[in-house]
Amino acid sequence: MHPNRFLRAEMFQGKEMAEDHVARAWELMERIRTCMLVTWDGQAQRARPMSAIVKREEHAVYFLTDVRQPFVDQLQRYPTITLAFADIGAEKYVTASGRGAVSDDRAKIKELWSPYSKAWFDSSDDPNIRVLTFSPEEAELWDMPGRFMTSVKMLAAAATNTRPNLGDTAKVEL
Repeated sequence: MHPNRFLRAEMFQGKEMAEDHVARAWELMERIRTCMLVTWDGQAQRARPMSAIVKREEHAVYFLTDVRQPFVDQLQRYPTITLAFADIGAEKYVTASGRGAVSDDRAKIKELWSPYSKAWFDSSDDPNIRVLTFSPEEAELWDMPGRFMTSVKMLAAAATNTRPNLGDTAKVEL
């Protein structure tokens, strides 16, 4: 557990529930893996799909990227970024906001290297590879019961003129 982490669950009560939501946010990020990485270029937000390497024990999400990508220089000036994970079929969503930093940590690059990386780089020795380290500060999650159950609950709520319970939603600090 990250030593500087404190918890806040705005929609739920109790530390135990908040810790459950923190754990669930990390679990969903790790399971979904592909996210939209959103940065600020000084004029507008920009998003691009990235493959995340989630390491909760390090309180970090890592990406291998190319130093020639425009957002790499932008992160020097504007390090605040957002990650948006979505498993649309299962109705599971997480956004995480925090700070990003790019480094040329060759040992970390070798550690994070996988067969998937070969799609973008010839080897872990490619001089253009960099590690983007994302340190999350807060996350929001929407953990719905799946499309079929969501549809059933929405229809039942419409028929009974009530609001449907569509699963957990929480905002937590990581």
